[in-house]
Amino acid sequence: MIKTDELQSLQQGHRTRLRKKFVDGHLTEYEILELLLTYAIPRCDVRVLSRQLYKKYGNISQLLSASMESLMGNKGIKENTAIFLKVIHKISEMNYKCHLDNAPIFYDVDKLVRYCLSMLGGKNIEEFHVLYLNSEFKLIEDELHSSGTNDWAAVYNREIVKKALILNAHSVVLVHNHPTPGKLFSSQDSEVTDELAKMLQSLSITLYDHLLVTGDKVFSARNLGILR
Repeated sequence: MIKTDELQSLQQGHRTRLRKKFVDGHLTEYEILELLLTYAIPRCDVRVLSRQLYKKYGNISQLLSASMESLMGNKGIKENTAIFLKVIHKISEMNYKCHLDNAPIFYDVDKLVRYCLSMLGGKNIEEFHVLYLNSEFKLIEDELHSSGTNDWAAVYNREIVKKALILNAHSVVLVHNHPTPGKLFSSQDSEVTDELAKMLQSLSITLYDHLLVTGDKVFSARNLGILR
C-alpha cells in the first residue's frame, strides 16, 4: 500500500511534468484542464475528476461557460473551485471584448465568435444582448437586454431604439442564445429581427446582424438570409 507521503510525491512529480509540458507547448486540451484544476484543488489527485468533467462538457470552453450551479453539481467541485473556473472564464471574455473595443468588430470575425461563445455558450437560460456600434463599427456598449427562461427571452424593440439614439449608435448587432444545442432561429426570432430592422432604418440606424449562439456554434441571420 502506498503511503501518504509517497502518494503526495507521485502527485507532485506528475504535476511538475504537466507544467513542463505546458511550457513546452505539448499539452492536450484535456491535460490543460487537468493542469488548471491542480491550482484550484492543490491537495488532491484531479486526474479522474478532469476526465469526468471533460467527458461531460465536451471541451474546456463549454466547461468554463457552464453556470456555477452546473459546475457545483459535479462531485469534487465545491464553491471555491467553481468560482476559480468562472474567474478564468471571465478573464477570457474580457480579453475578447478588449479586441472588440479597439477595432471594428468584424475585422476579426473569429474573435467576435469567440466573444459570443464565451458570453453565452453553456448557459441554461436565454439571454438577449445588444451590441451598439459607432460609425467605424467599434463597440460602444454591450448591453444585457434581458434574461429569460430555458426557451424564451423578452425583446423590447422600442427600448433598443431608444438606447441606440442615446448612444448615437450608427449600427446595432443583436446576440442571443438557445440553450438547446442545434436549435436555430425560430419564426419569432425572424419576426423580431425584421421588425427592429425597419424601426432602426427609419432613423438611419442599421441592424447589421443578429447572431445566435447554440451549442458551440454561432449563426448569423445576415449570412442565412433572415436579415435582408
